[in-house]
Amino acid sequence: MIQLAKVSIGILSLVCAVGAGWTFAYRPAEPPKCVAVGTAPGGAAPGKLLTHLQPELGHKLAAFSEGCFWGTEKLFRHTTGVTATAVGYMGGRTAFPSYEQAHQTGHAETVLVEYDPKLVTYKTLLTKFWQLRHPHKSASEDQRHPFRSAIWTYDPDQLAQASESLSKKQTKDDVGLATRVQPAQAFYLAEAYHQQYSDRTETDACPILTE
Repeated sequence: MIQLAKVSIGILSLVCAVGAGWTFAYRPAEPPKCVAVGTAPGGAAPGKLLTHLQPELGHKLAAFSEGCFWGTEKLFRHTTGVTATAVGYMGGRTAFPSYEQAHQTGHAETVLVEYDPKLVTYKTLLTKFWQLRHPHKSASEDQRHPFRSAIWTYDPDQLAQASESLSKKQTKDDVGLATRVQPAQAFYLAEAYHQQYSDRTETDACPILTE
């Protein structure tokens, strides 16, 4: 019976792992728990402002800009503990911009992430952030560029962790990165065809630009 139970749990683990857009949390002696990754972090919806976003009880929000948002969203959607992601625009001077407007009004292509801190730490999300390529200051000084690198923080703890992470990254690589750490601003949801693009098309489209 014990062997049969182990086989059953193994099969369930495989089913969870291959489900598109699904992850699972595993605890010893317990069946894996399948968790669908949502598409509305903080209840994000067209026409909804940052100030009205509210994650589920016990969850938190995080936001990252790393160039084109397609590849960045895919990275975070496949991170255990992330419960929802969406792509949009942050840091510009126009409310509810279209894709074309966002690229002319100082917005950065941004991924909004909702996560469960019991399953993944903010430090881990920062580690994921640094896995992708980031421009050096010598390559990109334009802090209004839509493909700029930025970590947008939602509270003092995130601000402190992100600043420390950036400092360590610069010291380790011995380069001046163009990445900025700054408080989150209004998040405007991008058009539907941008959402979960890489997962929907089953591609690794749109690599991070280094310019």
